[in-house]
Amino acid sequence: MGGENMAEEEESKGGGMGSSSVQITPLSGAHSESPLCYLLEVDGFRFLLDCGWTDAFDVAQLQPLASVASTIDAVLLSYPDTMHLGALPYAVGNLGLTATVYCTLPVHRMGQMYMYDHYLSRRAVSNFDLFNLDDVDTAFGNSVQLKYSQHHLLQGKGEGITITPYAAGRLLGGTVWKITVDTEDIIYAVDFNHRKERHLNGTVLQSFVRPAVLITDSYNALNNQPLQKQRDAEFLDVVMKALRAGGNVLLPVETAGRVLELVLYLDKCWAGDKLNYPMALLTNVSYSTLEFAKSLLEWMSDAIAKSFEHTRDNSFVLKYLKLCHTRKDLDDLPAGPKVVFASMASLEAGFARELFVEWATDPNNLVLFTERGQVGTLSRKLQAEPPPKVVKVTLSKKVPLTGEELKAHEEQNRSKQEALKASVPVEETGSQLSGGSGPAPAVTVEPVKASEGTNKFTSGASQRDVLIEGFTMPPNSVAPMFPFHERASDWDEYGEIINPDDYISKVEDMMDYTLTQQGPTAEGEEKADGENEDLILNEKPSKVVLEDITVQVRCSLHYMDYEGRSDGKSIKNILAHVAPLKLVLVHGSAEATEHLRQHCQKNFCQFVYAPRLSETVDITSDLSAYKVRLTEQLMSNVLFRKLGDYELAWVDGEVGAEEDDMLPLLPAATPPPHKAVYVGDLWLADFKQLLATKGVQAEFAGGLLRCGENIAVRKSGGQQLVIEGPLSEDYYRIRELLYSQFYML
Repeated sequence: MGGENMAEEEESKGGGMGSSSVQITPLSGAHSESPLCYLLEVDGFRFLLDCGWTDAFDVAQLQPLASVASTIDAVLLSYPDTMHLGALPYAVGNLGLTATVYCTLPVHRMGQMYMYDHYLSRRAVSNFDLFNLDDVDTAFGNSVQLKYSQHHLLQGKGEGITITPYAAGRLLGGTVWKITVDTEDIIYAVDFNHRKERHLNGTVLQSFVRPAVLITDSYNALNNQPLQKQRDAEFLDVVMKALRAGGNVLLPVETAGRVLELVLYLDKCWAGDKLNYPMALLTNVSYSTLEFAKSLLEWMSDAIAKSFEHTRDNSFVLKYLKLCHTRKDLDDLPAGPKVVFASMASLEAGFARELFVEWATDPNNLVLFTERGQVGTLSRKLQAEPPPKVVKVTLSKKVPLTGEELKAHEEQNRSKQEALKASVPVEETGSQLSGGSGPAPAVTVEPVKASEGTNKFTSGASQRDVLIEGFTMPPNSVAPMFPFHERASDWDEYGEIINPDDYISKVEDMMDYTLTQQGPTAEGEEKADGENEDLILNEKPSKVVLEDITVQVRCSLHYMDYEGRSDGKSIKNILAHVAPLKLVLVHGSAEATEHLRQHCQKNFCQFVYAPRLSETVDITSDLSAYKVRLTEQLMSNVLFRKLGDYELAWVDGEVGAEEDDMLPLLPAATPPPHKAVYVGDLWLADFKQLLATKGVQAEFAGGLLRCGENIAVRKSGGQQLVIEGPLSEDYYRIRELLYSQFYML
């Protein structure tokens, strides 16, 4: 604990390990509201911070990611929505991303629900082929789920690096990532929410102080939010006004994100006011989403956890919410005004797009947006001020092939099958039975060459004569063999060739994906939904038809901020409290990014970076860290002293010449004298208990701890304790107890 100038001495020597090299490169989400995806390099170890995509699924957006995907060592996911992990299945299936994915359990489960819903929604109306359900499962299959505050030490190339997830708020399982290298912390915290909500606690970002680097977003830097009670009251008023006017309310939402907060609130309102308007959640995975929510209560707010712990009441057993997976489920609800939460929030696909086209022409209906639409989407167009009166929408749908088109399709499939069979020919050589004179025919097996352009090889089948015991040879026969025909198997370089037709099962006997979505409705009734069965396993010959529709927007359009992000004022206060040594701003409009950059640089952080797309910024710490080896010569003279649960000692040394990338610490020639140093964090009440164990009576009086008649102990200088009173045997006894437990001499 001695040697206060050791850091300066080490730096002057210029040896040691130096600081860790840290660089960041935005692959998406820089000076714009595009998806979040960043490359962070720490001592050559490459992290991918999020892997987002938009609902448009434009492959061109992933060009920066494609160039580095195969070199990524680890992926850190912060939220389960499309903007943070939407590109993961495509990157794993097509871009060569093989790195381990780290996330929390809710992000893993809800992220799968997001991507399932995206695939099913698009496959129902188009020949979507960028990824499939197997790609989604593969992407999340190579993941490691961590708990909040769980330290995970990387191995191999990342040895020496520790990653730790912390609560971020906003979405279930939302994560602030801390990456620790030696003594330096790198914090990745985007889209966090400091507010405590119905189903989530707020972020713990403000508990970090002076990290080496903080990477955060500027998305909400220019926005302010009303009080939560005021917003909730206005939200309910808008919904009830539309219902009482006889109109339907459409809430375009994400599959498994902020919709949990909204349904929890409205279900409580319906129960409190005993409302009978139908309320439905219409997604392809609504049942699984709610089931996962019921099983993840430990990741939610303290109120929900305590309610379940004390009364076993699960807050997500919703009495008034109907779970729907198809339009038929929705149409089966009672007629009249209803509230429908439908995916997707962008209105680029899914049930929400379909319902908007149907309901937009009725002036009594309401489309209520609870989050800002992605740039360039239909949702964003409808949120413009003033809102448009007419929008053009392209609807895509699949229609079965009929007539000549169906015949042409079948003929094409027949030709493909024949060409496939012809590419693997099988030849059989006949055997002959000798009925007269002459030798028996030679039996040969000749390999058949594969057709050009294929890698398959087969062996021709042959007839082989097998001798049967007890067989009586005719007197005029030359070949005493009984004819037996055995067909040789066909083989390729991987083994026996398999005929897929042998394994085709009847469709009605197969279990499809949608069966996993079936479960009891809000009333406990079992529902059978087989509409997606044709989509996944029994796709009939069909074609995609595009139809351009001009929609007259006569319904009400309303936007209320339920995104669950901290507003501009709160962001500035939190960043000022954290006070990072270096700050990196990402994901936000150019205006918001520049505004927050100037504010932070002016008030609390000298080094603020706002890198542009594909721009690499070096954010290596200015402080140098060195590895020091305590020599045996030094440690032989060190005397440890037990203080509480620890043993501490003064170390006075001098740094020697560098050896094997380490600096040896040698004994100091002339150790300096030391003053007593207070160690630990002690309350007067704790010291009172310590005195009682030693037979010293003490009591509180006027903020002091009086020990006997003449001695008092009080706090001074923060947590330091000071003894007051005349010099006496009691004074020295109490001082000895204090020093022996909490002071280094």
